[in-house]
Amino acid sequence: MAYDDYDRDNALVELPTVIKILISGGFGAGKTTMVGAVTEIMSLHTEEALSERGADIDPVTGVEAKTTTTVALDFGRVSIPPDVLLYLFGTPGQERFWFMWDDLALGALGAVVLADARCLADCFPAVDYFEQRRTPFVVAVNCFDGARRYRVEDVGAALDLDPRVPVLLCDARKRSSCRDILVSLVEHIALLPEVHGSPAP
Repeated sequence: MAYDDYDRDNALVELPTVIKILISGGFGAGKTTMVGAVTEIMSLHTEEALSERGADIDPVTGVEAKTTTTVALDFGRVSIPPDVLLYLFGTPGQERFWFMWDDLALGALGAVVLADARCLADCFPAVDYFEQRRTPFVVAVNCFDGARRYRVEDVGAALDLDPRVPVLLCDARKRSSCRDILVSLVEHIALLPEVHGSPAP
């Protein structure tokens, strides 16, 4: 047992279970907003301003109010009582930064795929990525103001998801909503037999 596992009175210290989680999805889906809303520490963002020069590379159709974009990652941390600690890594959404996903995914036990109902197809690359890596994930439909509301069953069908993949509604601006999504992901991970070394049915 390492020394760090004991306090000054030599009593055993219970260390939390640490889980690395990716927050992914299409451009403008709300990844940075979600990490910032739920983190218990000061979040790290690597955002740059959008410019007219990059309009052809980063089209803002449907997200015209967006003025910045993540170029590397977002980072935050949140605890789930009694003993789970989540490290959150938000991925960049634009295709030209997808090469970073493999590095960010190292050691990740699960992912949240944020979907924008106004442009649902934008989350297909993230869904495909985690399916190919066999990384457990949930799909969280970010309910933007004024956007059409869809039934979660319809979203799952449109994305051709495995029936075991949870599809949930959320508001990425609200801490309680984001926390519920993360709890659902942890519960989903815990229930999957392949995570515990057993083959999937």
